[in-house]
Amino acid sequence: MKKRSKLKLLFAIFVLLAGSIFYVIFHYGFDPSMLTKLSFYLDLANPSVRIVRVEEGLRKEEVAQIMADKLGWDDKQKLDFINPKNAELALKETNVEGHYFPETYMVNKDDSPSVVSATMFDEFSKQTGKIVKPTSNKSKQIINQDTVLKIASIIQRESNGKTDMRLISGIIWNRIFNGMKLQMDATLQYAKGSEKDGWWEEVSPEDKKIDSSYNTYIHAGLPPSAIDSPGLSAIVAAYNPQKTNCLFYLHDKNRKIHCSKTYEEHKQNINNYY
Repeated sequence: MKKRSKLKLLFAIFVLLAGSIFYVIFHYGFDPSMLTKLSFYLDLANPSVRIVRVEEGLRKEEVAQIMADKLGWDDKQKLDFINPKNAELALKETNVEGHYFPETYMVNKDDSPSVVSATMFDEFSKQTGKIVKPTSNKSKQIINQDTVLKIASIIQRESNGKTDMRLISGIIWNRIFNGMKLQMDATLQYAKGSEKDGWWEEVSPEDKKIDSSYNTYIHAGLPPSAIDSPGLSAIVAAYNPQKTNCLFYLHDKNRKIHCSKTYEEHKQNINNYY
């Protein structure tokens, strides 16, 4: 068999295998994140499609950079994605932070920022629409989607995975109902974050004086918007906080959470674990 014929045969087999991969993943409901591991081969099989994985807890600038790297966007296209002109039509609000739902996407390599935004907004609506929400009238008035998204975004950055999300949610709600300042380091990270210095730098005591509406050490209540795109588990936790009397918490050096009812107990925990 000639070399050219062999190459044609190998390519045909490769295309069939790639098609089989797509079929197995989507027909049998495999985790779409598997696609990221196969993206190189799938990109070869279908050059018009890009597999893009958006992780939980990223701010919109980080999501824009991921899309730009995959789709070859320039700075203007990234800016259009960060501040989409159709946000008012799609979301009825100007700040889209938190609405770029973390998921594995199959995106056409020529899709514009507005098309990708719409795709991710649709996924956000689809996924959040599955959540069982509180049914009492009182809960509906307090736990609206905007409030939940802000809390979920804080939970996403503050938690050590799914196991402590509902506890952190309960503590945040307790602070809100007690009229306390949230004092969450994740909101400080958002306030001070920059592309140059890193979006999620560790905070220092001096950072608590940052002049920003996102500084929850200075300003009472929730920040003006979400601070990242939370995953479904964090959003569910925001709707379903764990019942607790705790108002404070910390993670020890092994990332295990410890909560306390009073500030004095919290200070003791700091002495015990640090």
